[in-house]
Amino acid sequence: MTAHARATARDAHGMPNGKGAGLRSPGRVRFMGVLLILLSLIPAVASYTVFSWWLPSDAQRYRDYRAAEPCSARDSGLEQTECLSSWRLTVEKTVNGGKAYKATLTDQDSWRGTVSFGDPGPLLERLKSGDQVTATAWRRGIVALRKDGVRQDTSEAPRDEVQMNAAVGMIAALVAAQLFIFGAVRLARPRDHGPFTWNPYGRRLLITIAAVCFGVGLSAVWTGMPWWSVSAASVSIVVCAAVVTHHRLHRAAASP
Repeated sequence: MTAHARATARDAHGMPNGKGAGLRSPGRVRFMGVLLILLSLIPAVASYTVFSWWLPSDAQRYRDYRAAEPCSARDSGLEQTECLSSWRLTVEKTVNGGKAYKATLTDQDSWRGTVSFGDPGPLLERLKSGDQVTATAWRRGIVALRKDGVRQDTSEAPRDEVQMNAAVGMIAALVAAQLFIFGAVRLARPRDHGPFTWNPYGRRLLITIAAVCFGVGLSAVWTGMPWWSVSAASVSIVVCAAVVTHHRLHRAAASP
């Protein structure tokens, strides 16, 4: 009777007895480990792309915009890309509600276009159909509107917010590290890879990574901290949180 109970218990845990054999076998666990390591390459490549191309590109675009000078009278026009040209345009209509903030503009030559904004103020909320505005164009896009001394940047205007680029890059990098470590633990300890599982350790780590990186990124934008501070702070906080969470789960598992 005792031997039968032990055999049944071994079957329930996927050990090599009966038809449930291999459910949690070392071979299956190692296969999942290899799969996790391969999957970690996807966010790793994404992180490399952010830091090697997207972040430098946005930073250079902002520097070029800040260095741009007004176009001369003969060169003014939307086709000019590196200087700042000015147009007198007429507001046809505006959208100022929900999540959409837009203004449709026209000129006397039948040109018609729509510009988007990140928020309604300070200018968009004052505009109405028929208003005359001065549009500033750079690199074939309208980057700002101005009327009666009130100016508002459009969504096309470059911004010095590469800290958020760094936050996205760090999320990808830390997710890649999490997948790699979880996979490596399965290869090294196929019979005892806890608590490096999705529930609850993996899920908590993923939430922590996203919350910390975005929180640090936004704080860096608001305070003007350099983008590299996002990387340093995010790694430090996430590593500390991972260690504390691991210790708590280990202690909870060890307690009777």
